[in-house]
Amino acid sequence: MELLGEVWDCATSRQPAPSPATILLCALIALLLVALPTTWRAVRMLVTITHEGAHGVVALLTGRRLHGIRLNADTSGLTVSSGPPRGPGMVATLAAGYLGPAIVGLGATALLLAGYALGVLWALVLLLALLLVQIRNLYGLAVVVGSALVLVGLSWYMPASAQSTLAYVLTWVLLIAAPKPVLELARQRRRGTLRSSDADQLARLTRVPASGWIGLFLVANLAGLVLAAVWLLPGITKAAGSWLGGLVLD
Repeated sequence: MELLGEVWDCATSRQPAPSPATILLCALIALLLVALPTTWRAVRMLVTITHEGAHGVVALLTGRRLHGIRLNADTSGLTVSSGPPRGPGMVATLAAGYLGPAIVGLGATALLLAGYALGVLWALVLLLALLLVQIRNLYGLAVVVGSALVLVGLSWYMPASAQSTLAYVLTWVLLIAAPKPVLELARQRRRGTLRSSDADQLARLTRVPASGWIGLFLVANLAGLVLAAVWLLPGITKAAGSWLGGLVLD
């Protein structure tokens, strides 16, 4: 209980916000992690964990029965739930996956703005712990346990400034990475190599074609990224907006 009390005190203690230059640097680091092929695989697994976790949470919230989650070595995943095969609950469950990373990123952004950078790290640990009880394959178990242990170690032993930087980098990673799997899905469908995606299942359940759902996912994820950037970097985004406005007027 004493240990839990210490964790709670750490997670709920406020940290001073880094300088705008540091926050921008964190965003650039996250952009590199998403853009570079050598690091994208690890980032892609983080996105998959969030994607499948979002499926699971919404399935439970809509009254469906969650049977388990699998995470695969190729960075794909699968969430299995049972309930009515049609209707709002099924639609919401399917739609949640591609929106999950941006939603978690925006939630982390809100914590950062409130000064709870360390709270972001412990919140991610909590989400991994909740996900752990639903994992149904050995590889997924290793990924979730390993990720949680790394986060716990960093959250406990790193200096406060480094913890804050890590929280900002992870937040930016989720926000910047969120649109990329949607673009990958669009490319796969154009090539005709995928017809069983969340978007395809949603198309069969609604009158909206798969391309419409993909467009919706992409717009929502980009909107989340822009909104977070405006919140975290108000001065820089305002200057960029003024510059773009000047270009349009010219």
